[in-house]
Amino acid sequence: MTLSENDLWLLSYYRSSEINGALFFGRVARTLRGGPLQANVTHHFADEANHAKYWTRCIEDLGHPATKLSGSYQDQYLEAVGLPANLMEVMAVTQVFEKRVIAQYRRHLRAGDTHPRVRQTIETIMEDERWHVKYVRDALEEMAGRYGQEYIDSTLARFTAADEEVYAKTLAEYGERITFLSGPDQPFEDPFAEGAP
Repeated sequence: MTLSENDLWLLSYYRSSEINGALFFGRVARTLRGGPLQANVTHHFADEANHAKYWTRCIEDLGHPATKLSGSYQDQYLEAVGLPANLMEVMAVTQVFEKRVIAQYRRHLRAGDTHPRVRQTIETIMEDERWHVKYVRDALEEMAGRYGQEYIDSTLARFTAADEEVYAKTLAEYGERITFLSGPDQPFEDPFAEGAP
């Protein structure tokens, strides 16, 4: 199969975002003291690097080299909300971003003409993404005593509003490349929430 220019761009965009995620979590992992959170963030760093590898291989398997892109979705976060001020904000922005990633990949899976190789890559990555949401949610719950639940909730709300702005901007800028995303956004469903299937 030959990928269309738009499909190649989108898969390369996913790859670029995963690389940026790996670089971010690598920096965070270096700053943390030993313990469960350090281990989880280091695991997260490795997952993001692997996801970039999976996208590289997927694109190559479909007969192309990945397109070199100058920016990623995360770059726009920094413009919208700035650098996180503390570890709780790192976890909060991670929670919001990981939910967006899952929603994006679910949208891609719902597209009727998703190539089986692309579908396989997304499904593999989604296994890790669900764990990312769980460990970050657990970390935020543990931080409530230190930061206060109200501060955590307001931080999550601020980052969620920024994410919605960034996503709308991305659709406006690249909409012709990702027409299958033009349908209504689906709310994130936490697979680890009580009562989830």
